[in-house]
Amino acid sequence: MQLSHTRPVGAARFDDPNLVSCAGLVPVMALAQRSGLLELADEHLGVPTDKGANAGAKIGSLVAGMVCGADSISDLNRVRHGAMATPFHRPYAPSTLGSFLRQFTFGHVRQLDAVASRFLDALAQRTPVVAGITTLGAAVRAGADVSVTTGLSSAIRTAITAIADDAWTPIEYTHAVYDEEQGVWISRAEVAEIPFTAFTAQRKAHHIAGQLVVRRIPDLRPSNNDQGQGQLFDVWRFHAFFTTTDPADLDAVAADATHRQHAIIEQVHADLKNSALAHMPSGQFCANAAWLVCAVMAFNLTHAAATLTADPELIRATSGTIRDALITVPARIASSARRLTMHLPTGWQWERSWMTLFEKSFGRNHPILA
Repeated sequence: MQLSHTRPVGAARFDDPNLVSCAGLVPVMALAQRSGLLELADEHLGVPTDKGANAGAKIGSLVAGMVCGADSISDLNRVRHGAMATPFHRPYAPSTLGSFLRQFTFGHVRQLDAVASRFLDALAQRTPVVAGITTLGAAVRAGADVSVTTGLSSAIRTAITAIADDAWTPIEYTHAVYDEEQGVWISRAEVAEIPFTAFTAQRKAHHIAGQLVVRRIPDLRPSNNDQGQGQLFDVWRFHAFFTTTDPADLDAVAADATHRQHAIIEQVHADLKNSALAHMPSGQFCANAAWLVCAVMAFNLTHAAATLTADPELIRATSGTIRDALITVPARIASSARRLTMHLPTGWQWERSWMTLFEKSFGRNHPILA
């Protein structure tokens, strides 16, 4: 692209009070408001002092800033530029939001967890954001095979200790070398499997039989009390998942490779790190924990909005792509007869998707808070 010769740019000024750079925030926050985000925060959050007042509006401002791409407290100022105060009521300053976050204790973070779970449930009632996601019991009833990562509970640890020493098989992993003559991998990572019944703490009808597939790698982290002496025996780190796949169809090696290939959570982590979790914004643990919960709500809201467009590409897109297509769209806001009209760029690639989102999510009879 080349600059114009006939009409060269001669000046630039930041002087138009009717422009915004994140017009897509209007329908997205309308969706959030209709899903009860602000009311839920007001109901469940009890942050003390005047800094905790109007919790709903402050959580709304935090989530709105993150939807726009904010990854620090100062970045939250992007919801206050230009004409943003025209469609939104009281977008809070970053300093106010920072003071609000620093009042959080662990108990307040758990209150915010309650807000986040209820907010996702409300989004799921208004959008297909969780379409296709079912419980493990429902998947098994439908005849599907599943694999679910487990924590290292006492039952899991007990099962791991029952795995025989000769049951472990080296796998292709970091720094692995394939021995052509032997036809095996020479690797520090190994997998094994053992029969396991899930949900044994529940009634017998809910028990599900399957296999526990375990991957182990040497724990190379230095011990605090080894006093410079190496360990006599290998100490392992274990990663386990439960699967209902028949071992005759997928052995432990193949099941492990398949499970790692479909590790959706890693994609979510990468998405969050490219958004609000690029870094933690505070020196206080609970403030960062509250920021994390808000980041999760912003992630869910962003992807819920994308599903309303019915655009297959946006439904599968990352938060960054959704922001580029739907959120960070420039617009000029005009007022006539006490109604606002947003004028967006002609020929915008995602115009149809944006207008579909607008029509489905914008609650015209309600003020929008952020």
